[in-house]
Amino acid sequence: MIFRPKYITFDCYGTLTNFRMAEVAYQIYAGQLPPERLNQFVKDFAAYRLDEVMGDWKPYDQVLKSAISRSCKRYGVVYRDEDGQKFYDAVPTWGPHADVPEALTRIAKEIPLVIISNAMNEQIHSNVRKLEAPFHKVYTAQDAGAYKPRLQAFEYLLDQLGCAPEDILHCSSSPRYDLMPAHDLGIKNKVFVNRNHEPRANEAYSFAEIRDISGLPALVGL
Repeated sequence: MIFRPKYITFDCYGTLTNFRMAEVAYQIYAGQLPPERLNQFVKDFAAYRLDEVMGDWKPYDQVLKSAISRSCKRYGVVYRDEDGQKFYDAVPTWGPHADVPEALTRIAKEIPLVIISNAMNEQIHSNVRKLEAPFHKVYTAQDAGAYKPRLQAFEYLLDQLGCAPEDILHCSSSPRYDLMPAHDLGIKNKVFVNRNHEPRANEAYSFAEIRDISGLPALVGL
């Protein structure tokens, strides 16, 4: 069944923008850990980033520096603040997945596109420009005063758009940051972009699944 929402809302990093945080970690720490331990280090860094955003909002550079510092402590690697800053500085340089610009541009002619992202305002707009598609609105965790997966971030999104959960289609490659909390808030229409960087969500969270954004137009009848 085709659903035509008032808005399509998106996670940005990982879903639209090629999220290269792991690549930065490999570049910095490749000479300090053997390959097998480095692979696990990168996975644990991702887990610490999730843990860091579960409390009160704080600037994203603090999130990253704390997460990588905790990872270094766990693996006996020396943490340097300038290395933590490299992660933050890299974010605005990242461009889109190749499948994104054309599909989003086509959809935007018919349905307003909106981003809700775990980013700082000084970062996100550089990434959005690289997506090469027109967005109706771009909201950040800094705007909301909360990071996803906290429900406050999604509540802020709905309040700003002036719409109900059933009015939007939310699209993300992250079950843990997006699809699960969106489900909890009553957002019934969800799309999982399976880019293979997280385990597939449980079917109980009710979502359509696509391989990349080129599959999205068909879901909304375009």
